Amino acid sequence: MAPDFQWRHGLCLDDKDNEVMGLDLNYSATACYRCFNLSTLVNHSCTWSTSDETRNHKRIKKTSMIDESSGSSSSLCNSLNSLPRLQFRDHVWVYTQRYLAIEAMEEAALAMMAGKDTEVKEEGNGDGMKLVQQLIACAEAVACRDKAHASALLSELRVNALVFGTSFQRVASCFVQGLSDRLALVQPLGAVGVVGSAAKSMAIASERDESLSLVYEICPQIQFGHFVANASILEAFEGESLVHVVDLGMTLGLPHGRQWHSLMQSLVNRSGKVPKRLKITGVGNCSERLGEIGDELKRYADGLKLNFEFLAVEKSLETLQAKDINVEDGEVLVMNSILELHCVVKESRGALNSVLQRLHQLSPNVVMLVEQDSSHNGPFFLGRFMEALHYYSAIFDSLDAMLPKYDTKRAKIEQFYFAEEIKNIVSCEGPARVERHERVDQWRRRMSRAGFQSVPIKMLMQAKQWLRKVQTCEGYTIIEEKGCLVLGWKSKPIIAASCWKCS
Repeated sequence: MAPDFQWRHGLCLDDKDNEVMGLDLNYSATACYRCFNLSTLVNHSCTWSTSDETRNHKRIKKTSMIDESSGSSSSLCNSLNSLPRLQFRDHVWVYTQRYLAIEAMEEAALAMMAGKDTEVKEEGNGDGMKLVQQLIACAEAVACRDKAHASALLSELRVNALVFGTSFQRVASCFVQGLSDRLALVQPLGAVGVVGSAAKSMAIASERDESLSLVYEICPQIQFGHFVANASILEAFEGESLVHVVDLGMTLGLPHGRQWHSLMQSLVNRSGKVPKRLKITGVGNCSERLGEIGDELKRYADGLKLNFEFLAVEKSLETLQAKDINVEDGEVLVMNSILELHCVVKESRGALNSVLQRLHQLSPNVVMLVEQDSSHNGPFFLGRFMEALHYYSAIFDSLDAMLPKYDTKRAKIEQFYFAEEIKNIVSCEGPARVERHERVDQWRRRMSRAGFQSVPIKMLMQAKQWLRKVQTCEGYTIIEEKGCLVLGWKSKPIIAASCWKCS
């Protein structure tokens, strides 16, 4: 029987959260303390209970600390009285966030182990369970800034988390890299400050570009986004003469405008009149890359005898202004964002809202939004860690079903694309953490606050037919959820596509 691991996430919150919230950690730790029995996950069950023994131990420890510090109690009280008083709603909000973090960890652990049940049996129940326990215990030690314990666990994990092992061993190896990077930046207990950005450089551009192209060719996620977006764009362009697409992020940085090849073909081949002009504005940070894609699209449009115009805007989404987009009278304007807007989400709640409001000023007819459907932007590190572990375990499991064990393509996809996302989620904080994926419900709230109204995507049957044509293995699913289409792997949501208009 595997040993029980106790979760101390109530005690191990990031310092930044504690400083901002100004909570009584003794009380909140006692309230949030849980005993998490990982061994029961194999049987698809999880037990959360309050430990009376632990609470009594804390009471004794607290009494001892009060006796030792009685001489300084007067100055401490004066200092505490000078702090601003928190309102009741502040405490409600804080404990709600903590409850959601606990709930996310519980659900992620249950679903992850349920999905890995077959694999754990093949590996041997003990070995698979031990790897999960070590990985989560290491994340807890890193969160608690226990460098000695975390370093010891990382040494064991590096032996067991193999790059060419089972799908969970491979995904574990990526999380080990992220935890190692985060641990290197962790300050000792009592120090002021929070974890900074990762010191190690990201994958070099050539490897990143190659892995991105492989993801597009082999995995259905990006193709799914392109298919749903193009279908909605074609519907908006029906019967129009002057059509304009603004590509936010210019097709993810893919070396070719593959999404727009398909759109051009559909515009030319469908019944009815062909638009007098198709204009695409590409937004991105690299003018050279934008120019190359624009030239390639122009040649492709000439081959189809389609009147085409390409404009490049060398700006980031944060600095993009409405005046940077040249919109002419009579144009039907469509905004297209494929896995881009989550990078604009910051700790400040107004960062993304400012970008969305500037886009709203252009009064687009349609805004297509495709994003990862997972909660990797929560306020607590352990909650984000568990959610990411669940999410990427499903992705690595799908790669296991599509490609052979020692396929170099799969290794490149995992180590140079998904591993970079994992390391960013796990090891980075502040502006350096850009992989801030959120669930579709959260995007629905964000878009509504910015003045956009949801447009239901009514093409579930067409999407399922498309999936049957392109998928290389069984396991992928497409469902409709509140007007959005969600691509998943064995019931785990992976990518969500939604459509919006100005309200």
